[in-house]
Formats: sequence, structure tokens, C-alpha cells
Amino acid sequence: MEASIAPRLRDAAVLVPVFRDASGTPSVVVIRRTEGGIHGGQLAFPGGQRAEHDATLYDTALREAQEEIGLDPRVVTPLTELPPVNTRVSGFMVHPFLARIERPAAWRPDPREIAEVLELPLESFARPGAHDSIMERFSGWPAPVRIDFYHVGGHRLWGVSYRILHPLLPRLLAGEWGV
Repeated sequence: MEASIAPRLRDAAVLVPVFRDASGTPSVVVIRRTEGGIHGGQLAFPGGQRAEHDATLYDTALREAQEEIGLDPRVVTPLTELPPVNTRVSGFMVHPFLARIERPAAWRPDPREIAEVLELPLESFARPGAHDSIMERFSGWPAPVRIDFYHVGGHRLWGVSYRILHPLLPRLLAGEWGV
């Protein structure tokens, strides 16, 4: 009998940037990826695959946030490393880092990767009707799967981003980390 060896997951990291807007409302930054590619049009946190020159996964998250949305690492204060999340499909173990940021005067999204930068009040995820689920059929999957998500305008925040934010949301809304 042949032993099966599970493929090694590749490391990726994301930054979960939070800040208080001008009115003092706690908010989170989410990106909408450009159309095309495996994650085209999806909402996500800034981040990506670890590069050889990244000393740590936190460095990966900072580098990707700077490349994708122009976030200067000098205005980022790390709050905590969150539990890693397996992408389940694309072979990545995503390491999320919660960080307080000073909101820049203007975002500088990389037009090749980022269609839009969204600043979303944390309370918007807790309002009635914000959380939902649907049965989806994916190519290559034997049966439909239940997808939990948050409504964000005309989009859905789901997948890894949902699995990062959902357990974190009550803690952020309760004021943990002073956010």
C-alpha cells in the first residue's frame, strides 16, 4: 500500500488593518481584487505569498499592504498575530496580522491587482442582515457547499477573509486592543 503524502501548504500573510475614522468609528480596510485570476473580483485583506526575502510572515503582510494599497509600514502598529487559516483549495496557509493603522490621506491601490479599497465600519458587519449563507457549487467539487459570508455593498466577503473576520469581530466590537 502506498503512503499518501499531503502537499505542503505555501505560506501567505495578510494584514487586517483597523483604524478609527474622523468621527471615531472603528473601521477595517478591505480590498476588492481586480477581475480575472483565481481571486478576481473578490474582497480580501491586503496580503499575499511569502517572498524569499521576507524575514517574517509579518514582513510579508507589511510588504504586500504597501505594494497593494500604498500603506506605509511606518504607520502600522501590530496588535496581534491571529490563528492561521488554510485556504482549503489553493494550497496556502494564510497568517493574518491584526494592526492599527494611521489612515493615509489617500490610498494608492496597485491597478494591476486592486480594483478598490474599502473602509468599512466594524458595526456594519453586525447589523441585521449583514451575515448570510448560501449553497454554492464549485467546479471540481462533488457536491454543493455552504458558504458563509458578509454582505458588503453588492459584494460578498467570504472564504479566508470571512474566516478571519468572523471570530475576530465580537472582540473588536467589544473594544479589545483599544480599537
